[in-house]
Amino acid sequence: MDSLRPQDLRVGGDLDPEDWDSFEETAHKLLADAIATLKNASEGPVWQAPSNTLKQALATPAPTTGLGTDTIAEDLSALIPFRVGNTHPRFFGWVHGSGTPGNLLADIIAGAMNANCGGREHAAIYVERQTVGWMRDLFNFPADASGLIVSGTSMATLIAAKVARDVALGEQGRSAGVSGTKLVGYVSTETHSCVARAFDMLGLGTDALRQVAVNDDFEMDISDLARQVEEDRSAGLTPFFVCGTVGTVNTGAIDDLAALAEFAEAQGLWFHVDGAFGASAILCEKVKPRLIGIETADSLAFDFHKWMHVNYDAGCVLIRSGDAHRKSFQRRPDYLAASPGGLAAGEFWPVDYGPELSRGFRALKVWAHIREHGLEKIGQSINKNCRQAAYLADRIDAHPSLERLAPVTLNICCFRANSGNSTVADLDGLNAKIVEDLQVSGIAAPSTTRIDGKLAIRVNLTNHRTRFSDIDILISAIEDLLAHQAQNHAQ
Repeated sequence: MDSLRPQDLRVGGDLDPEDWDSFEETAHKLLADAIATLKNASEGPVWQAPSNTLKQALATPAPTTGLGTDTIAEDLSALIPFRVGNTHPRFFGWVHGSGTPGNLLADIIAGAMNANCGGREHAAIYVERQTVGWMRDLFNFPADASGLIVSGTSMATLIAAKVARDVALGEQGRSAGVSGTKLVGYVSTETHSCVARAFDMLGLGTDALRQVAVNDDFEMDISDLARQVEEDRSAGLTPFFVCGTVGTVNTGAIDDLAALAEFAEAQGLWFHVDGAFGASAILCEKVKPRLIGIETADSLAFDFHKWMHVNYDAGCVLIRSGDAHRKSFQRRPDYLAASPGGLAAGEFWPVDYGPELSRGFRALKVWAHIREHGLEKIGQSINKNCRQAAYLADRIDAHPSLERLAPVTLNICCFRANSGNSTVADLDGLNAKIVEDLQVSGIAAPSTTRIDGKLAIRVNLTNHRTRFSDIDILISAIEDLLAHQAQNHAQ
């Protein structure tokens, strides 16, 4: 028998700490930093650019000799001040959720378990299965509907569009590809670009995705949709897919889902709903009636990390036909064969329902978040954001120097400063400068978009920490910037 080597006397593996007590102490300090960051999320600037010191430190070669846990803990803490800012109550820009302290706990346990959630018989699979079941019930999908917890709506859309493609083409779509199939789909001009990206990645091509006009409320025009479908069929093409949106990125508009569902059924089209952030509004009693029809969708894509405030990243896809979903992806090699018992047993195996075999335990933080807070409380926070958007719209409508550019349907308000006599180009420059100054100052972080060709200040409200007073601070800061710019112009 070989004699014991020195490393055999250690507790743990080659990459485990040599001193577990010291590691635990360091971890506690780092956790305290993380908790303090969220506890004080309302303080300090919304955003600040990464320092030159940090950028230089992050441009060095990989170390050949390890730096140790204490050094890495210090490096990790040093990153915190330069976050994107979405934990702050005046992060008004892109549709980012604000996270919760409770998710720190779930992420710690997910890291400790280090589960590969592609399949097999272990607790993580049952957590994901239950979480998907909760969402199936929430959106009133049938009992045999299927789903996955994924990275976000982009991945969810890719999965849904593939199932739709395979249903349209049958098994030959998976084996022979899509060349010459002449499939075409339909989205509104306000639909998120992830649908076009899915068509690109699936080999259908973005030219196969028709842009449908919208009405004055930025909702898909059903009559224009019907016209385009008829024209495509007359041209020998094969319409197969239509996407409705709950909460468009620019304005938060909601398409008429019930009308789209009726049209899709009559035309034999797959009805997909992009509900990236807006689908969560089903938890808000005042908004829920606007989502009638979502329960009839063939597929639904949405995010937990937006308006439900689960930490990044976590999204969901639901497919009405679990059988079609499974047929679109199931093709296991021998080494992944199922077994009636042991570790290779169990149902379901997520690898049968999506493109990833190696999958992290994303479902844990979703599951823990819902259990901690409950759907009712999350819905109340969504309702508060909708009321804050309406409040902002009222403030703008009453302001002599501000002009609202779109209806407020949900949680997004688009407006601009308007000095009256300026050209469109001058107003675009003025409003772009206001947004940049707000961001750089750290007072607030709205974003910009274009509404009917005009550059708009876009305020999105998906933050459970935002107060009505934060809206007042934003308006006051814009007034100060306008006054300062007017003073400079006068000089």
